[in-house]
Amino acid sequence: MSTTEAQRTHAVRDPVPGASPGTAPERPDAPRPTRRLAGLDGLRALAIAAVLLFHLDATWLPGGFLGVDVFFVVSGFLITTLLVRERAATGRLDLPAFWTRRARRLLPALLVLVPSSVLLARLSEGDLLVGVERQVLGALTFTSNWLEVAAGTDYFAATSPQLFMNLWSLAVEEQFYLLWPLALLALVTVARTPAARAAVAATAGLASAVLMALTLDPDAPTRAYFGTDTHLSGLMMGAALAFAWAAPHRAWTATAAWNRHRRTVAGVALAVLGLLLATASETSAWTFRGGILLAGLATTALVLVVVERPGRLRAVLELPVVRWVGARSYGIYLWHWPVVLVVAQDLPEARGSTAYVLTRVWALVVTLAVADLSYRFVELPVRRRGFGGAASEAFRRLRSLGPRGARVVWGVVAVVTVATVVVLLTAPDRTSTEELIRANEASLTRSDPAPSTAADTTVAAKPAAGPAKLEQDWSMPTGREVDVLGDSMVVGASHALRYYLPRIRMDAKSNRRWSAAPGLVSTRGDTLRRAVVLGFGTNAGTDEAEVRRTLDALGPKRMVVLVTLHGPFSRIETDNAALRELATGRDNVVVADWDAALEGTSGQLQPDGIHPSLVGSHLYAKTIRAALAELSERHTGTPVVLKALPLP
Repeated sequence: MSTTEAQRTHAVRDPVPGASPGTAPERPDAPRPTRRLAGLDGLRALAIAAVLLFHLDATWLPGGFLGVDVFFVVSGFLITTLLVRERAATGRLDLPAFWTRRARRLLPALLVLVPSSVLLARLSEGDLLVGVERQVLGALTFTSNWLEVAAGTDYFAATSPQLFMNLWSLAVEEQFYLLWPLALLALVTVARTPAARAAVAATAGLASAVLMALTLDPDAPTRAYFGTDTHLSGLMMGAALAFAWAAPHRAWTATAAWNRHRRTVAGVALAVLGLLLATASETSAWTFRGGILLAGLATTALVLVVVERPGRLRAVLELPVVRWVGARSYGIYLWHWPVVLVVAQDLPEARGSTAYVLTRVWALVVTLAVADLSYRFVELPVRRRGFGGAASEAFRRLRSLGPRGARVVWGVVAVVTVATVVVLLTAPDRTSTEELIRANEASLTRSDPAPSTAADTTVAAKPAAGPAKLEQDWSMPTGREVDVLGDSMVVGASHALRYYLPRIRMDAKSNRRWSAAPGLVSTRGDTLRRAVVLGFGTNAGTDEAEVRRTLDALGPKRMVVLVTLHGPFSRIETDNAALRELATGRDNVVVADWDAALEGTSGQLQPDGIHPSLVGSHLYAKTIRAALAELSERHTGTPVVLKALPLP
């Protein structure tokens, strides 16, 4: 998401709104377009607020990532409007000038962001620098989306946060800016009327949405989400509106029907967009197979209502504070994600506590302050004077400092440059969490070999032979009576699980999902122990059907523990609620509430905010041990006294 062209204070030159030379002049009584399209800064403010809330905490606004699609529609509308009007006024498009304006708009803030964020991340947490060389290359060449697709990055997983993850949308927009003017020249030659051009653009947007739906892999949605080809729908809907809005007389906006239903359209569009922002989920296939398209359509309707004539909605969007945010939305978008990551590392707090909320407020304050400084001292000077003029002004100010001051400034520049290069060359290949999990995984493979390599395949679960032969026993199990099946959460806490439950047996691997659980149970059959702990869901969340199949396969005679999830996912609450619901009515199943155990704590998690730290792994193991004790006490009526063990 960039806010690009409209950030030039929407200085849209408006000689004639027709899309091609020779169109009829506008009616005298038709509203005259102004140099600035009112209300669009406000729409950008709405979009950046949604993205901020989602990235500060995904549970606060689960569909906030759709704010990017609001930006796409606004950008597509503004860029196409500018190009159409330039051609109408001059009969041609000055493409070098257009691309130069894009560079002046985008590059200055980006060139400050990249080294600053790299150095801050190095001072804060080295894990944030994993893959940073690729990310910097993508940022500076506007190819982040394709480089991350090629690297297999999971945008929504957040298990290994990317320092410049947010720049994928900037890449999509810049690629659009590079190619769309050329396509527009061909389009206005082939399609002779604004209506035909609008239809072609709308069809292209719909085709992109269909391609997203067809390309989507629900288990790995990044390709469908990041692809320029699959995520053009919002940009092309904005372009289609620009063609239609530029039609001579815009007679369709002066009809009695439009006047009568204009407010209704605005209300419905706001309601649809608000509902999507509040409820859309990155784990739902429907989001990518219609939800993003619907968000774009709702935004297109809002853009039309706002720019077409004054009204209450435009008045709200034109409030000074809203315009202030909208004008700085590009800088806010650039800076907010690195700031959120650095603040989260420097002030680690468990989600749900007051301290956690305060860290998010602090991240917001820092983001707004840095974005304002960027807007005033980096972006505006280049936009107003150009690269050459801004450089001349900078050198003039440098000379005014005198020889000593100039040497200090150049020294700082040299140190920053060298330090940035050194950090990039020495960036780690894997996070500390990944290193720990790999080491623990190797240890598990040596000590607890899986009975079959087929254990990780999804197979039809058949009841294990064990439950029929198993003698019911509700006493507190020892470690040698417990099996743990799970994903990287179990791997990361394996040493602590062995400490609190000696001789426990574990079968856990990274990236496992609930879909693997029925096969694991079926493969082990009657070799499963009398107590089984299930720790899945970090990847792709709670799959209720697979959890139910797993519990049915385990039968009613084994003691079963379901471990809740914790992480920066919008789905956490619904995932955990589903686990609690699935445990209801099954006397042999208990929930170990890892998420609740973390409330009000700090230092319990790895830098990724998901996996337990060395200290946190002990809390994780104790939470599971306490759940087994609760289940035993529930059935025997005898309190279980758990021995307090010192941290090793």
